[in-house]
Amino acid sequence: MSFPIASIAVVNSVLFGVYSNSLLVLTATSHQERRAQPPSYTHVFIAGCIGGFLQAYCLAPFDLIKVRLQNQTEPRAQLGSPPPRYRGPVHCAASIFQEEGPRGLFRGAWALTLRDTPTLGIYFVTYEWLCRQSTPDGQNPSSATVLVAGGFAGITSWATATPLDVIKSRMQMAGLKQREYRGMLDCMVSSARQEGLGVFFRGLTINSARAFPVNAVTFLSYEYLLHAWG
Repeated sequence: MSFPIASIAVVNSVLFGVYSNSLLVLTATSHQERRAQPPSYTHVFIAGCIGGFLQAYCLAPFDLIKVRLQNQTEPRAQLGSPPPRYRGPVHCAASIFQEEGPRGLFRGAWALTLRDTPTLGIYFVTYEWLCRQSTPDGQNPSSATVLVAGGFAGITSWATATPLDVIKSRMQMAGLKQREYRGMLDCMVSSARQEGLGVFFRGLTINSARAFPVNAVTFLSYEYLLHAWG
C-alpha cells in the first residue's frame, strides 16, 4: 500500500510541476495573473501534454513496479506456504532487472506515454473550461468549483485513457506471465480477438468512481499551494 501512495505523490508532483512551468513559458504569465489573462485552451492542452509525456516516460518503472505488486496473487509468506514472488518494491525492481534486463523496467512505457500525453492535455482543458464556466471573469474559482471541476476532469481523462490503460497493463504483466507481445498493436489485436472490444473498457466504472474524489482533492491541493506560495 505504501509504494502506490508514494508513487502517486511523485507522479503528481512531476505532472503538476511540469504543467505549471510549461504554461508559464507558453503564456509568460504567473498563476495569479492567469485569472485576469486566461491562457488559451491550446496553451493549456499543450502544457498538459508536455506534463503527461514527461511524467509517463520518466516514471514508467515506478508504474510497472506498482502494477506488478498490485497484481501479485501469491499470499503473504505463511508457515508451509511458498513465499510471494516479490517481497517489496526494491526486490521487485531488482527481479525485473535481473530476469528481463534494463528494458524490462520500461515494459509498457510507450503505451503509458501514448495514454497520458493526450489524455492529460484533455484533463487540464476540462478542468480549466469548467472553472471558467462557473467563475466570473478575473476572479478565482471557489473551493466547491475546484472540487467539482477537478472531479469531472478526472472522469473525463479516465474515459479517454482506459483503452490504452488496459493495453499498458497487459504489456507490463506480460513478462510476469511469460507471455510476449510483439508490440502494442499485437497486444490490441490479440486482446480484441480473444475477449471482444469490450475488453478495452474493462475497469472504466471503478476508475471513474475513484477518479472523482481523488482528482477533486488533487486540484484543490494544487490551487491552495499555488496561492499559498504565490
